[in-house]
Amino acid sequence: MEGFGSLLPFVAMFAVVYFFMIAPQMKRAKQEKKFASELKRGDKVITKSGMHGKVVDLNDKDNSCVIETLAGKIKFDRSAISMEMSRKLNAPAK
Repeated sequence: MEGFGSLLPFVAMFAVVYFFMIAPQMKRAKQEKKFASELKRGDKVITKSGMHGKVVDLNDKDNSCVIETLAGKIKFDRSAISMEMSRKLNAPAK
């Protein structure tokens, strides 16, 4: 019984770390993967580096997309598209 009492704080710490750090991170990764897979031509996006543009072409072979900016067309990896910034850009005005 005494061995269980000394193990209880470690179990509690693991539960706290899981529910406050690991689970939200897994949920966010799933949302980002869904967002990247739902990209389509004509979507206005912002990359994680801050580049604004419109999706012109999507390539499923190498998981990339071509974005048209004021400077021209640039090829990016889909994971370089910022989910939060792109959603804010496309959100309806209040």
